[in-house]
Amino acid sequence: MIQMKRTDAKDPDFLSLVQELDADLALKDGDDHVFYAKLNVVDDIRQAIVAYDGNQPIACGALRDYEKGVVEVKRMYTVPEQRGKGIAFKVLEELESWAHELGYDRLILETGKRQPAAIALYLKAGYVITANYGKYVGIDNSVCFSKNVS
Repeated sequence: MIQMKRTDAKDPDFLSLVQELDADLALKDGDDHVFYAKLNVVDDIRQAIVAYDGNQPIACGALRDYEKGVVEVKRMYTVPEQRGKGIAFKVLEELESWAHELGYDRLILETGKRQPAAIALYLKAGYVITANYGKYVGIDNSVCFSKNVS
């Protein structure tokens, strides 16, 4: 049975999964990885989710304040051997619930065009493609999404 833990960016299991995510993204993003890595630091993340199968951390996601009423979904990752089981969807649902509890009205996120599984996940979860925001404006590889949770 999959268990969800609410934590923060200092959690060692969260940090371990983020290291795996960064290694995976370095392969997928190629030359763009240096740009994206600067946007993916976890220092200012106060809400993180780690999913466990027993004692094994298998997936994560996080929230980062963006602006009043809006929070950004960051650092979504599922270990390869657990993909295709709906775990990322559950992590995303937990993040949405937490964001709503914290008083946010809308979630936003960015993913890369080279990540079709992530794009499919967000569309399935009811996110809509929006104009690129913030530091992603003008970045061809970026696909941005939003979802209202109020």
